[in-house]
Amino acid sequence: MDIRQLKAFVAVFEERSITLAAQRLFVTQPTLSVTIRQLEDALGVTLFERLPRGVDVSEDARLLYPQARRMLAQADALTRMFRQRRDCAPLCLGVDADVGRSQLEALLARAARAKPAILLEVREGCCGDARLAAEDGRCEDELFLPLWEEDFVLAVPADHRLAARDQVDVALLDETEWITCPHHPSHQRLLDLHGAAAAALAAAARAGSLRLAAHMAAAGLGVALLPASLADDHPGLKAIPLAGATPARRVGLCYAAQALELPALQALKETLNGHSGSGADRP
Repeated sequence: MDIRQLKAFVAVFEERSITLAAQRLFVTQPTLSVTIRQLEDALGVTLFERLPRGVDVSEDARLLYPQARRMLAQADALTRMFRQRRDCAPLCLGVDADVGRSQLEALLARAARAKPAILLEVREGCCGDARLAAEDGRCEDELFLPLWEEDFVLAVPADHRLAARDQVDVALLDETEWITCPHHPSHQRLLDLHGAAAAALAAAARAGSLRLAAHMAAAGLGVALLPASLADDHPGLKAIPLAGATPARRVGLCYAAQALELPALQALKETLNGHSGSGADRP
C-alpha cells in the first residue's frame, strides 16, 4: 500500500465513479482500475462493487476512508515542511540576555512573516549572523539597525515602601539598598542619577547583567535601575517612572558589514522596516 494507491482510493470513494476519479487524477481509467485492484489485493478486501454506472462502496471501504484521508494529510504536511525548509534562507540570530521577553517575541513574530521566508535559528549570547542587543553593547566594527527605544525605570519589589509611588527622583533616595551592574555598559551613565545615594553604591549588591539584576530585585535583595521591558518581565516587580531627565536605551540588530550579503538578513531587515517593539515610541 502506498500514497498513490490511497489517493486513487479516496478519489474513487468520493466520486463514486472510476471515470470521474480518473479525470480528477489525470490518469486513464485502466490505470486507475489496476491501482485499486493492487490496493484491494494488499489489504485482502473488496473496496468497490462495479456497477453499470459508477461504483458502490463496501463496509471495508467506509472503514478505510477516514484513515486514508488522515494518512494523505500527514504525507502532505511532511512534504510542505521539507519544501519550506528547502526554500527558506538560513539565518542565525544571537539574542542578548538583557533583551525583554515581549520585545523578543514581537521581533520573532515579524521575522516569521519575512518574504522570502527565513529559516531562523535563535541562540543566546554574542553569536550568529546578526545579534539583537542594546546599542551600547555592539562591537566597534558592527553596524546597528535601531528597532525600538525604551526608558529606564526604578524596579522595586511589589511590597517595597516605594511601590506605591507614581514617580520617583532617584537623586533623593539616600537610604535605598541598590543592585548595580558595574561591568555593564550602561552602568557609568546611570551613576549620575544616584545623587545622594551614590555613597551607598560601594556596598550595593552586584549583578553580572541587567536581567540578573531584575531577578535579584524580584527576590527582595534591593532595587535597581532597569530598562522597562525587563522590569515588566517580572510580576513581582513594580516599575516606577523616573522624574526629570530619563535615561533610555536603543535596541536593534547588530551585524558585520559582510553579513549584508546574506539573503536572509536582507529579508529580515526589509520586514523589520518600521518595526516598533514594546516601549518603542522613539525608534
